[in-house]
Amino acid sequence: MRITKSRALVPLLLAGGLLAAACGSSSSSSTTTTTSGGSSGGASVSVTTFNKNFSTMTDLKSVTSAGHGKVAVILPDTVSSARYTEFDAPYLTQAFAAAGLSTSDTIIQNAQGSDSTQLTDAQSDITSGATVLVVDPLDAGVGTSIESYATAHGVPVVDYDRLVLGGSRKYYVSFDNVKVGTLIGNGMVSCIASWKVAKPTLAVMVGSPTDNNATLFAQGYNAVLKPLVTAGSYTVVANPAGTWDPPTALTEFQQAYTAHPTMNGVLVPNDENAAPIISYLKTLNIPAKKFPVTGQDATLIGIQNVISGYQCGTAYKPIYLEAQAAASLALYLRAGKTPPSGLVNGSVKDTTANVTVPSSLLVPEWVTPTNVQSTVIADGFIPASQLCTGAFAADCTTYGIH
Repeated sequence: MRITKSRALVPLLLAGGLLAAACGSSSSSSTTTTTSGGSSGGASVSVTTFNKNFSTMTDLKSVTSAGHGKVAVILPDTVSSARYTEFDAPYLTQAFAAAGLSTSDTIIQNAQGSDSTQLTDAQSDITSGATVLVVDPLDAGVGTSIESYATAHGVPVVDYDRLVLGGSRKYYVSFDNVKVGTLIGNGMVSCIASWKVAKPTLAVMVGSPTDNNATLFAQGYNAVLKPLVTAGSYTVVANPAGTWDPPTALTEFQQAYTAHPTMNGVLVPNDENAAPIISYLKTLNIPAKKFPVTGQDATLIGIQNVISGYQCGTAYKPIYLEAQAAASLALYLRAGKTPPSGLVNGSVKDTTANVTVPSSLLVPEWVTPTNVQSTVIADGFIPASQLCTGAFAADCTTYGIH
């Protein structure tokens, strides 16, 4: 949680103001008002038609046939979330294949946390014939560099999962990240009530200040917390600076908890950061269902913490939906065609460039012990055989997870 505008979050929250924290040099907001625009081929494709068997992608074969060149996808890292290697890359590969794009015209890479690698990959991809880039930027700085280079070479870009503030992309694909934050905030409120936490005294953590998603998450959960803080029902005593690095998040929490020993809950915006915090709380002999912690991404350890009563829940984003939306937009751009309005179902404001970005916005879900089976298990996101091991086997039995 590095220091930028997010540091001002809690003081403004306590004063009754609201600032979207983190994620880039400026905040942005999203809407789901439908955009207009005709299409040619695959007109029935929309954010509501994607499914687990990728059958919607076959409707885009005529669009794929009409295009030329390669589609290059550059993912950011393997530290902020394991999702990029475990899910995004294989789902994107599957989506392109289902739409008829040959493997020779598909490039999927991971920058391994290096800005220079991400930029070099983009430049090399364009040199090798990429006519569309799909980029999940490490930060706005490298994102704008990539998009400036791509624009100068006549290559359109799709922002994937993170919006590049000040960028020049054609489309943005993500889950509705304000709604993700709202789920996290509401999840904390529900958990505090069900776990009967008296006088909620919280630390409110944020993701990296260079990640625009963190801004949108914070916008959502702060909107939930603000009236409760204003009314005096909740107290926020700490707002660490912001990070997606779990060891740094742990250090920030430990410092906050030491300074405010009456703290009895922490809003954490993802499972990876929550995990070491929960492990630390266990060393202090804090029992289950006593100290609410939130999360996001429905990781294996996150779901294990959820079913064992150490994490309130997690915001689950079915990545196979996002991958299909990104692949679809890339294929329309590759063919020089306008995507249907059902695919471009919303918009997000890039407040740095002062433009509204046409967007595909997908719907997240809040996962608690009672719906693990019908969400992450049913989707194959986490195998029950991995989840229900050791001490967690009894929890799986309790909640009908199999």
